[in-house]
Amino acid sequence: MSTDFSRPELPAKGIIEPLGDDDRLLLSSYGEFLPVHERQVLIEEGRQQNSLYFVIGGTLHASTIRSGRQVLLGRIGVGETIGEINIFHPGLASATVTAIEFSQVWRIDRQSLEDFMNVSPLPASHLLIGISSTLSRRLRETNEKVAMMGQI
Repeated sequence: MSTDFSRPELPAKGIIEPLGDDDRLLLSSYGEFLPVHERQVLIEEGRQQNSLYFVIGGTLHASTIRSGRQVLLGRIGVGETIGEINIFHPGLASATVTAIEFSQVWRIDRQSLEDFMNVSPLPASHLLIGISSTLSRRLRETNEKVAMMGQI
């Protein structure tokens, strides 16, 4: 993880792993690299959200407020993504995402993703499969949690 951002790069991890070096370099030019300082809020629950974030370094927490209490939904680390739903269906963020240590993320909005898809359809298809796989895995995990709650 570079702390000076002089030469930020998208690492071959997570949904970006199938892309070659040149494709990752091209994709990176369609988004922006952002530092997220410890305790800084990246996404705020209830605010408009239309971007996909890819964690390059550090750790973040996703949380929500229920019955006046903060509830930890999950820990987000290197190679993971945030905002998969909102990149396809922009709306209000369903959780707050906060850095628990200095982190680096890469952000792309819907229009920039569409532009990348038009220029590089094959690498974009690999990226979209990765995003779909992430969404499917998270939906399956949620279904299992809901099913377990019904057994109590």
